[in-house]
Amino acid sequence: MKKEFWKLTEIVEQFQIDKGFLDELEEEEIICPTCREDSKEKFFSSVDMERLRLARILFEEMDVNLPGIEVILQMRQHLMDMRKQFDEILEDLASRLQEKLRENQ
Repeated sequence: MKKEFWKLTEIVEQFQIDKGFLDELEEEEIICPTCREDSKEKFFSSVDMERLRLARILFEEMDVNLPGIEVILQMRQHLMDMRKQFDEILEDLASRLQEKLRENQ
């Protein structure tokens, strides 16, 4: 079973990053951790984890600043959404073509 949310301490340990970097990413709304009613601790979703992983690569290895990271991650999301739409269109066309072929037999 895959874990749904991770604690701040787990994120810092897993990614070996400074808490200040996480705070900056949160300020820029690149990641948006959630808080639970029964705890003041922040929890990060798998989406946040992926965004954090990519942000770290862009920041540390490619020297991209935080506003640039935000733009890149937004563009990446738009491309993924477009690809999903394109895949749906292709699936629809394929099923219509199969129907036509069945009708012509």
